[in-house]
Amino acid sequence: MTQYVFVTGGVVSSLGKGIAAASLAAILESRGLKVTLLKLDPYINVDPGTMSPFQHGEVFVTEDGAETDLDLGHYERFISTKMRKANNFTTGQIYESVIRKERRGEYLGKTVQVIPHITNEIQAFIERGAQAATCGKPDVAIVEIGGTVGDIESLPFLEAARQMSLRLGRRQACFVHLTLVPYLEAAGELKTKPTQHSVQKLREIGILPHALLCRAQSPIPADERAKISLFTNVPQEAVISVWNVDNIYKIPQMLHNQGLDEIICNELGLTPAPANLSVWAKLVEALEHPQQRVVIGMVGKYVELTESYKSLIEALKHAAIHTSTKVSIEYIDSELIEREGPHSLQHLDAILVPGGFGARGTAGKIAAIQYAREAKVPYLGICLGMQLAVIEFARHVAGLNQANSTEFEPATPYPVVALITEWQESDGRIEKRSANSDLGGTMRLGAQRCPIRPATRAEAIYGAYVNERHRHRYEVNNHFVPMLETQGMLISARTPTENLPEMMELRSDLHPWFVGVQFHPEFTSTPRDGHPLFKAFVTAALNYQCSRSETAPAGSLA
Repeated sequence: MTQYVFVTGGVVSSLGKGIAAASLAAILESRGLKVTLLKLDPYINVDPGTMSPFQHGEVFVTEDGAETDLDLGHYERFISTKMRKANNFTTGQIYESVIRKERRGEYLGKTVQVIPHITNEIQAFIERGAQAATCGKPDVAIVEIGGTVGDIESLPFLEAARQMSLRLGRRQACFVHLTLVPYLEAAGELKTKPTQHSVQKLREIGILPHALLCRAQSPIPADERAKISLFTNVPQEAVISVWNVDNIYKIPQMLHNQGLDEIICNELGLTPAPANLSVWAKLVEALEHPQQRVVIGMVGKYVELTESYKSLIEALKHAAIHTSTKVSIEYIDSELIEREGPHSLQHLDAILVPGGFGARGTAGKIAAIQYAREAKVPYLGICLGMQLAVIEFARHVAGLNQANSTEFEPATPYPVVALITEWQESDGRIEKRSANSDLGGTMRLGAQRCPIRPATRAEAIYGAYVNERHRHRYEVNNHFVPMLETQGMLISARTPTENLPEMMELRSDLHPWFVGVQFHPEFTSTPRDGHPLFKAFVTAALNYQCSRSETAPAGSLA
């Protein structure tokens, strides 16, 4: 029977519940347990797919095509279990399901209420999500409840968790609460009162936490932990100090050193093997002792909010681990390049243009791509970054000066990127989309396995096939591909059923390393294995740095 660990948060949001939950999962998995994670989001949106990155940060895409909370990316990076649609659900999905049942008459004329109908539906979603785990029937399902205790939005989820723990019985569920212990400079001391109030609010709901994770700038002294224990009725050994670190992959060891996994196992009556966190120690060691350094410029329009590129940043960090390299990322506003030109790119060892939507900032991105192509700087374009690379090549190499995407200019005479209106899914379904379709239902989403063209850089990186996840509406227009290929652009991978371009690159005689991909490879990168595309990109940056040093005049700073 699967047992449950509910992770709640208090005082303020963005304390790191997702990383804490994923780190606990990593420790339990290292002890030989099968573990899965679920994220319960209290907002009414059906999913985060139509939400602004400024509102929600990155949208993570699962293999089966769900647009989910970015915490699912942390889950996949910390444990081996892959996430699915069932691993993340929202208030919107719960109410949508209950209303559909009511319309079908499944409640037999009863008055439909938050309790028991909404809370029962939440419990059903939790149990269904746990049993859908790719690891098989899990021993432990860790359930992260979004929001903070005291928010009206999250109350039905907390009530459902309380009911579920009561229904399952003793040793079948436990609670971990993440809270804040701020340091006030004016007073010169840590303040435990916010944590006391947060736990008090949780107890009013009927939930007694079995462990507290107390976020602070630095390790919390024993006397403050004793005070928290006294006022929250949580044993002092279960008051865990979680301080700021420069590397999230240190957190599993931090929590294990304070016995969190043992507390959880004892509460659930589990006696697994001892934890083996050697893999995490090796990862941290590699990150902290690199042998070389490169500077990669990420050109985008959300650069002031790096949460928008969370998986991408982590994928570069994973490549750094596996190439013994310190990867320094410079976030460059594409609109700044529009105003001032590409001078700010001249010191970079490589340039990356990530995915995105909308016309704003595209001129600056195209200018950065042109600079990378002409200066022979290694370039990686992801999703929109590939589409813009095709547009740049069409304009400045193939002579199609007005080439564009119909996303930005519907009447362009050379629509080298366009909205594909119909395609066939792998299960035979025909999907259709138009410019007027609902945004949440018109994208190519999820993983798709595609053959790779032999004797290409793509084959050197991936082998015969690529199987990556998608999140886009527009595609490279096959009508223009033959002409572009005569000029030196190669389509190195295509979808097997629709024949749509998946990867592009420039011939090696035109550029040493210039690659664009329609998919999002960052979603499948893990710290344990890295990712072949990002490792190749970092290696190309190292090679470019070396070649530039060799050709620089004596005494130069190149």
